[in-house]
Amino acid sequence: MPRAARPERTGRVAGQGRRRRRRRSLRAVGGALGCRRCGRAVFWARRGWGGTGWGGACGCRVLGGRSSEEAGPRAAAGKIPGLYGPEGILPARKTLRPQGKGRWQQLWETPTLLWEAPRLGLDTAQGLELLSLLGTLLALGALLLSPLRHPVVYLLLWAAYLSACQVGQVFLYFQWDSLLLETGFLAVLVAPLRPASHRKQAPQGGRAGALPHEDLPFWLVRWLLFRLMFASGVVKLTSRCPAWWGLTALTYHYETQCLPTPAAWFAHHLPVWLHKLSVVATFLIEIAVPPLFFAPIRRLRLAAFYSQVLLQVLIIITGNYNFFNLMTLVLTTALLDDQHLAAEPGHGSHKKMATSWPKALLATLSLLLELAVYGLLAYGTVHYFGLEVDWQQCTIHSRTTFTFHQFSQWLKTLTLPTVWLGVASLAWELLSALWRWTQVRGWLRKFSAAVKLSLVSTATVALFLISLVPYSYVEPGTHGRLWTGAHRLFGAVEHLQLANSYGLFRRMTGLGGRPEVVLEGSYDGHHWTEIEFMYKPGNLSRPPPVVVPHQPRLDWQMWFAALGPHTHSPWFTSLVLRLLQGKEPVIRLIQSQVARYPFHKQPPTYVRAQRYKYWFSQPGEQGQWWRRQWVEEFFPPVSLGDPTLETLLRQFGLQDKSPARARSANSTLTQALHWTRTQLSPLEAPALLWGLLLAIGAVRVVQALLAPWSLRSSPVAPASGEKRRPAPHKDSGAASEQATPAPNPCTSSSRTARRKK
Repeated sequence: MPRAARPERTGRVAGQGRRRRRRRSLRAVGGALGCRRCGRAVFWARRGWGGTGWGGACGCRVLGGRSSEEAGPRAAAGKIPGLYGPEGILPARKTLRPQGKGRWQQLWETPTLLWEAPRLGLDTAQGLELLSLLGTLLALGALLLSPLRHPVVYLLLWAAYLSACQVGQVFLYFQWDSLLLETGFLAVLVAPLRPASHRKQAPQGGRAGALPHEDLPFWLVRWLLFRLMFASGVVKLTSRCPAWWGLTALTYHYETQCLPTPAAWFAHHLPVWLHKLSVVATFLIEIAVPPLFFAPIRRLRLAAFYSQVLLQVLIIITGNYNFFNLMTLVLTTALLDDQHLAAEPGHGSHKKMATSWPKALLATLSLLLELAVYGLLAYGTVHYFGLEVDWQQCTIHSRTTFTFHQFSQWLKTLTLPTVWLGVASLAWELLSALWRWTQVRGWLRKFSAAVKLSLVSTATVALFLISLVPYSYVEPGTHGRLWTGAHRLFGAVEHLQLANSYGLFRRMTGLGGRPEVVLEGSYDGHHWTEIEFMYKPGNLSRPPPVVVPHQPRLDWQMWFAALGPHTHSPWFTSLVLRLLQGKEPVIRLIQSQVARYPFHKQPPTYVRAQRYKYWFSQPGEQGQWWRRQWVEEFFPPVSLGDPTLETLLRQFGLQDKSPARARSANSTLTQALHWTRTQLSPLEAPALLWGLLLAIGAVRVVQALLAPWSLRSSPVAPASGEKRRPAPHKDSGAASEQATPAPNPCTSSSRTARRKK
């Protein structure tokens, strides 16, 4: 199986030599605050919850929130120096070394705006700080100001995030970083070219200002959601992980995941039969339900939406997976429609009116098909997972009744049809868009719509073809049968991360207890003091934290390091070196309040690391959240100048043979960055993030409350004035565009009536 088809359990991307480095702890809740372009999600648009909508939800996170170490300005000012500064763990300047190539060739091969940092008198890490701060401000502006919800803004945010990914190295090797980049690029297509305020609401709930091409980007969002969920379900079984096949994965997951929440402790102690039933539900939601994203029956799509929301909410409650689940929730909104969102009074509930017998017959057939789908899902679940109800013990027993060979044959049979399902669904969307274009009136308006439709259709088809290559990694046979043109197209733009392979929680780790690395420091080599991190398990009596949507990158990598020897995590040696040197930027990665760091007055003379196994405490153990047992020495005791340390630094290429080029620290830009970093470094990242989110939410609420007053004062007069205006000539270009709203097949009869008047 290709390397990219083997993602790690918590989302580390193993992607075909691709540089999957990203960050941005997005204003994930911004997804709920932004609307999805004109009319497509009218609820948020009309209630004041975002104007461009969906783009504001996904696109603004592309750089607006930081997920590198903290989010937003916190990460930029406080954490980048510790991760990527000249005295950080992995200095970013080592990743950008000119190779004697032309400027544009260099930019294409390593697409990052940080090549231009020296022109501003900044080193790479300072350029990354500046890029992050500007991206944060631009993203917040896009959330709050309608004029900034524009494709150009989201393209800049995507480019800035991609730039950060090129220097992020191992701290950005996560699938949600890939997902964020891909989602951010789709936001460029979703964002409207003109402000949402210029769009008029058509009678009977239609979208009078909607353009023919506008549904195509939302189809790409559904296709992305399908690839994400379907692949995440399939890889759990193709990995042959005994925990997934035995339906016991969740008996370990809550305890062994990277950063559990307090609720994970309670979930861990639920009955085993409920854990196994939850695994069955996970397979159902991730494998069987995603094809319903493209169902022609609306209620099936809504059922798929609510099942995905349920899964993501439960994951958020029991685990700290930063912005990933929040972003997935934003993607699921592509399954909704205006009728369900009930934007306008009376829009969601219509009185039942008499319909013709063909429509009644079609409605009956749709209902029968819907019931058949539910019945098939229920039967398949009971049959393939052997569900049996034990009425005496009030439990439900479950087990897998199929073999790995049978599943492989099923996957081989099904993967290519899912590709054709995508082709058929996209073809329908393209034909629908073409039909809507034929309804556009006015030659200039029709020409403009044709140009936009051509561009968006081409981009949609191209992105779909590109995405087929990473999607087919789930089944090697299908991957080999793909059209060679798709492979060539994907290879040409692979470094831009426009499409990625996914597959979360592939294998369960820590089946015998979660491995945990504990750093220790000493002044004499005999008395050792543990160095406690802010978020990862350490102190047995400290409850698990809640840090969503922040992702502490160092804490996450410490979890990965514990899964193997320290030589598999070369950055760990650099971390030990920086602690021996007492570098404050690195210390702030461990404790934002330096006074809480046990060696804040003087660096330790010796540093070592021990490997433990941690388990959740049992109910009744007062004051204890964890139990632990020492396993082995993870990293030997070393001091500055120790031959062992020097050998490891040379082996991993971590010795800096070319010191950082001295740059002026007196420039206004450098001083501004230093001041910002100084102000934000002591702040706790989750508190800062939630403070920003709550402030944004408060502003949006105020805007929503003030919206009715602005609507009363402006739209009525122009509307009546337009009615009395003389009818323009047939091909009168711009005047026709203002007088006649964009046609919609659902409202053609009402427009005809207006023209007759």
